[in-house]
Amino acid sequence: MMKSLKPLGCILICGLLTLSVDAQKRKKTTTKPRLVFQSGFEGNTKVVQEPNTNDHGALKEHMEGYDNSLKGKSNWNKDWFPELKGGYMEVQYTGGDSTKRFAKVVPEPGNPQNHVLKYWLDDSWLASEGQQKARIQTNLYGIKGEYKEIYQSVRVFLTKDFEVVKNYPHGISWCTITEFWNNEWWVETERYGFRTTLGIGKPTAQSSELNFILNAENAGQKEVWAGNNTKVKVPIGKWFTMEYYFKEGNAKTGRFWMAITPEGGSKQVVFDVHNFTHMTKDPAPNGLTGYNPMKLYTSKELISYVKSQGKTLQVYWDDFRLWENKKP
Repeated sequence: MMKSLKPLGCILICGLLTLSVDAQKRKKTTTKPRLVFQSGFEGNTKVVQEPNTNDHGALKEHMEGYDNSLKGKSNWNKDWFPELKGGYMEVQYTGGDSTKRFAKVVPEPGNPQNHVLKYWLDDSWLASEGQQKARIQTNLYGIKGEYKEIYQSVRVFLTKDFEVVKNYPHGISWCTITEFWNNEWWVETERYGFRTTLGIGKPTAQSSELNFILNAENAGQKEVWAGNNTKVKVPIGKWFTMEYYFKEGNAKTGRFWMAITPEGGSKQVVFDVHNFTHMTKDPAPNGLTGYNPMKLYTSKELISYVKSQGKTLQVYWDDFRLWENKKP
C-alpha cells in the first residue's frame, strides 16, 4: 500500500519554519564578544585640560592619546567617539584643585616600564549639590549607542594608605568606585533616572577588613535593592582585576555581575544580582546613558579621617577594556 504524501503547502511552510528556527539559533550562537575599547595607558596616553572650560570652578579634563602597545581600539581620540557616541572620556572632580586631587598617567611605582592612571585624593571641597565631598571620576554622559549589555575589565591597585580606612570609627557605606546611569537623573527632561553603584565599604564601626558594596536606586535616591559582600575582602597593596557585567532589564531579566581576581590568585565572584537595572516604572528602557568606569568618590568625614592619619587615598588603574556581547 502506498504511503500518503504530505500536502505541498505543508512541506513549504514546515520547511520555512525550520529555516527560521535554524536562523535564530545561528544568530544566537554566532554572536561573539566585540571589543569596544581598550587602553593600558601606554604610548602618548594622558589626561589633558580643556582650555576655557570649568566644572564647579575646576578646569575640565579628559583622556587623550593612543596606546600603541595594543592592536587596535586603543585611541582615545578616534576609537572612543564612534563607539559610544558620547564625546570625550571626561575626567571630573566637581571642584577642588591639584593640591587636593588629581588624575594623571604616570609610571607604575616599582615598575617604571609600565604606565598607569593614578588617582590621588587628599581633601574635600564644596562641590556639586552644595555639599562638601571628595571626587575623582571618569565620565561618559549622554551616550547615544543604546548600550544595554556591557562588560568591563580593569586592573586596580589600592595603595597601602587604604589600610587606615579599616580603622575608621564608623561604618562605611559611601566610597564609590564605579557607577552606571540608566538614565542620568539630573537631566531636567529625564523622568526615569536610575543608578547602580559599586563601592568599597565597612559594615560596622569596629576595625575590620574592607568589603565591596552594591546598590541600585530610582531617581530621588530611592533604593530598589542592595548587596553587601563581607566574605570577599578588598585587596590592598596588591594588584587585582575587577570585571563587571551590566545587562539592562527588570526584576527577572536585569543582571549585575562582578568578580575580582587578585594577582596570582583565583577569580572570586563578588556579586551576581538578578534584578532591576533600569527605573522600575520606565515603560521603554533605552540603555545606559551615563557611565563612570573608574571612580573614587567619598564623604568629607572619611577623607578627613584618612588625612588626619597622615595618609592619602590613592588608586592606580591599568588595562581598561570594554566589550559588548561578552558575558560572565
